[in-house]
Amino acid sequence: MFKVAVIIPTYNRAALIERALASVIAQTYAASEIIVVDDGSTDNTQQLIEDNYAQIRYLQQTNKGVSAARNAGINASTCEWICLLDSDDSWQPDKLEKQCKALTENPDYLFCHTNEIWYRNGKILNQGKKHEKHGGNIFKYCLPLCAISPSSAMIKKELFDKVGLFDENLPACEDYDMWLRICCQYPVLFLDEALTNKFGGHEDQLSRQYWGMDRFRIIALQKCIGSQKLSASDREAAIDMLINKIGIFLKGAEKHGKNEHCEEFEALAEHYGNTLCLKT
Repeated sequence: MFKVAVIIPTYNRAALIERALASVIAQTYAASEIIVVDDGSTDNTQQLIEDNYAQIRYLQQTNKGVSAARNAGINASTCEWICLLDSDDSWQPDKLEKQCKALTENPDYLFCHTNEIWYRNGKILNQGKKHEKHGGNIFKYCLPLCAISPSSAMIKKELFDKVGLFDENLPACEDYDMWLRICCQYPVLFLDEALTNKFGGHEDQLSRQYWGMDRFRIIALQKCIGSQKLSASDREAAIDMLINKIGIFLKGAEKHGKNEHCEEFEALAEHYGNTLCLKT
């Protein structure tokens, strides 16, 4: 019998979070804990939860970002397994049941994720080849982009003791950073079923709040390369991707007249003995 906690970070999403909560409550395998971490909302999120969801544990904090909110929920949980769910996403009713079954059948895995359906403005989006999901030793698949949706992940809590919690210094791409840290050391179990629903197109998505998102991936790659956790092959691939990301960033910075981080990243590329070249 798996004890599963669902951690839902939220910030001013009273208009969206009920869809997420309804999908958790409707699970055919009931979560042991549902924890909503309110990251300083100024809308009616608190009233909504307190008036309608007595079974939910509601935590509040000053606005610190999604990483701090997830970490607060993880630390507060008493369960052995953690499921993450962004407040604008939802699950198919048998998501937890199928993940628990798969992990029971594959007890050596500490991490399981699922395939997903993408929606934008009420329509299903086709996913490109680069977004194809994988299982096993997937570190190299994690280098170009975020290869795992947080809302699809089921993680044994002890894994955070091994790799650390989400990096609260990263305002975005914190999931990319986490998957690099996990997947360079551990294989992941993948269910090739669309059990997670991702909804895009709203204004408060992090990808719309920051220019040059690759700068956060560069920071994550730099951390991972310096961690001494990589095999020789994975280290070579990570350095190659770091140079690629720096080239993309510098090209975008020049286009938009941004100078921040340029010298730092150029020096970083030089440190690894490479010449900058655009590979896109």
